[in-house]
Amino acid sequence: MISKYLSSSLLGLLLVGLLTPASGQLVCLPSPHLLTTMPMGAQTGTTVEVTITGQHLEKVSELIFSTPKITAKPVTDESGRVVENKFTVTVAADAPVGVHDARVISRLGVSSPRAFTVGAVPEVTVTETNQSIESAVALSVNSVANAVMAKRSIGFYSFAAEKGKRYAVECAAVGIDSKLTPVVILADAEGRDLMVNRTGGVIDFSPTESGTYIIKVNDLTYQGSERHFYRLALQEAPGSGPPPRHPATAPVSSMSWPPPGLASKATATEAEPNDEADRAQKITLPCDISGSFFPAADVDTYEFTAKKGEVWWVEVASERLGLPTDPFVLVQSVSEKDGQPTLTDIAELYDIGSPVKVSTNGYSYDGPPYNVGSPDVLGQVEIKEDGVHRLQVRDLFGGTRNEPANEYRLIIRKAQPDFALAAWGVHMTLRNGDRAAFSKPMALRAGAAMTLEVLTVRRDGFDGEIQLEMKNLPPGVTATGLKIAKGSSVGHVILNADPSAKPGFSLATISGTAVIDGKAVTRPCRLATMEWPVKDAKQETPSPRLVGNIPVSVSDSEKSPMVFSAAEDKVWEAKEGEKLTIPLQATWNGDFTGTSIKVNAYGAGFEKIPAFEIPLKSAKHDVTVDLAALKVPPGDYTIAFYGGAVAKYSYHPDAVPAAEEAKNKAETEATAAAAEAEKLTAVAAKAPAEKKAEAEAAAKAAAEKQKVAEAAKAEAIKELAAVTKAAAPTDRVDIYVSRPIRISVKSAEADTTVATADKK
Repeated sequence: MISKYLSSSLLGLLLVGLLTPASGQLVCLPSPHLLTTMPMGAQTGTTVEVTITGQHLEKVSELIFSTPKITAKPVTDESGRVVENKFTVTVAADAPVGVHDARVISRLGVSSPRAFTVGAVPEVTVTETNQSIESAVALSVNSVANAVMAKRSIGFYSFAAEKGKRYAVECAAVGIDSKLTPVVILADAEGRDLMVNRTGGVIDFSPTESGTYIIKVNDLTYQGSERHFYRLALQEAPGSGPPPRHPATAPVSSMSWPPPGLASKATATEAEPNDEADRAQKITLPCDISGSFFPAADVDTYEFTAKKGEVWWVEVASERLGLPTDPFVLVQSVSEKDGQPTLTDIAELYDIGSPVKVSTNGYSYDGPPYNVGSPDVLGQVEIKEDGVHRLQVRDLFGGTRNEPANEYRLIIRKAQPDFALAAWGVHMTLRNGDRAAFSKPMALRAGAAMTLEVLTVRRDGFDGEIQLEMKNLPPGVTATGLKIAKGSSVGHVILNADPSAKPGFSLATISGTAVIDGKAVTRPCRLATMEWPVKDAKQETPSPRLVGNIPVSVSDSEKSPMVFSAAEDKVWEAKEGEKLTIPLQATWNGDFTGTSIKVNAYGAGFEKIPAFEIPLKSAKHDVTVDLAALKVPPGDYTIAFYGGAVAKYSYHPDAVPAAEEAKNKAETEATAAAAEAEKLTAVAAKAPAEKKAEAEAAAKAAAEKQKVAEAAKAEAIKELAAVTKAAAPTDRVDIYVSRPIRISVKSAEADTTVATADKK
């Protein structure tokens, strides 16, 4: 099992010794991060002005979205100059409703994503203070309010409700990348609480009297900042059925849903009451049924006939639909003894396990925090005897949950072997490490390499090899897939940017291909990321999610501190059982701390190459691979070497001379403005009565101009100090990955056979 998550855990163990607690925060070279957009969404067919904030976002040129139906242009002032961090965003009338990803293109390339929601109802952005009933913001029914939660505060809203109608109140936060943990309270006009929701769900409200009602919103622990944003949705709900829900991002676990070829809607529906055995719903196999875990403690029972030796696969989707559920399936055979039915358990089906061990908490280095497993069900049932069988499905969390929206999809089928894929950037998992690496975008520096870890969830017994491929890359960027071996769950994709690559951007695709039942089957790979850079995971648990597309960029504004590869770009050949020596060459573009870089290997069959060290600043280094010790069978392989090293890194040093020039210019202008103000003040003091007013007005205008110049000077001095501090060399530990190396292992037996034939 260790080898299955080597890249996510062993690297952390190797690097723990490199860092002291004081330097532990400086993990990975800076990546561009888009942190907030305000507003966080817009109605179809409208145009809004969006303000962004972020980290490492110099020279932002574009704001892009994961759907072409949302476009953006920089805001310009009256003189035609671009206003920093502001964009005019247009949402097409036919833009798909739901959550999309917003990103920016900046000096360092493409940023991490931030959720941007497209809705079908009017939206408002709340900027005024509304921290009391008296200052409550009036909301229209069927609208969305975009707002930010201040620390230690409560947001108040009011709306007019009519008796006999049904309303849904929801505060979207968790599903749109916010750090807010919302508490929503519905109160009467005097502020007396009527209903409350602390789980991020919907308040389903049918007033007994028409009138004004109050909505209160706060964070569970009264935290607040620009990152604690939310979208408060107030909608009229239909007369029956689940209330409308705000769209949400997809959890990583949903990568395995739906199965390929599944219809968008089930062919059958659960029929209540079906809790008791004598009311079991009769079904025939195979089947596809939609149902719900409602009311609380609901147990849905289905009855079918099957024959001994039949093997059926049972799948339940609910948590993967974004619901807070934990399905469980019990299958029993029904027989009769002394005239009474007898039930015999033949299968209990629980979670879809993660194919690798995941982190046991938010900060330890014993596994990645990403989890492609799920509380949903995917398992096999073998029928032991001919006859009647019962299947019960329930929510293990459903004892106290009375939510009609907690739906499920039950599928019982013959084996349909297949697989699903998800990938994320490889990171370091240090004790006090910087989890910013988890949300790093594929923004490559010239000469840099990046590894994507690819995991598979195998379906219905499929256990074959999966070849990985990445396409549609920017010029100067290549990708090599390191396959997921038979019986394994983990593979890798290595991205490499040429040292001479020019700035570029593209939307890439990742896929896996396997042979199933004699046919090549290709499946897309989803990309996952962390919602936020987390500097101390002891204080904040990393939150992963899937993203809408796979953007890749390359930038020449900085070079990778280290680049290494095999000395020759060729296929390295050896016979099984031999030792293969591969000469490596390295280019060092900066200073490093320590004496060497400890290196391991990616690649099926080669992960157990013993760690070795490359001396720092060494231009060449030979590594010997013992094929006998690795027991590598004949075949063609692709591997890559990787290791962690601490580089002396300066952030955007080119900004210092520019800031120095801006400061000097501001000081010159401030000096000139001061002199002009002093001069005109003196003129005004001596001006004759008939010109006194005119001279004083000129002096006043000069004084105002001086204030503006002094403010600009102060801002320029502040900016120079900031960029100078940022450019000061700091120790940054990061992963450095070689260009992929191709190896061909020849059969020793074939060589012996040829030699024997020659003797004859």
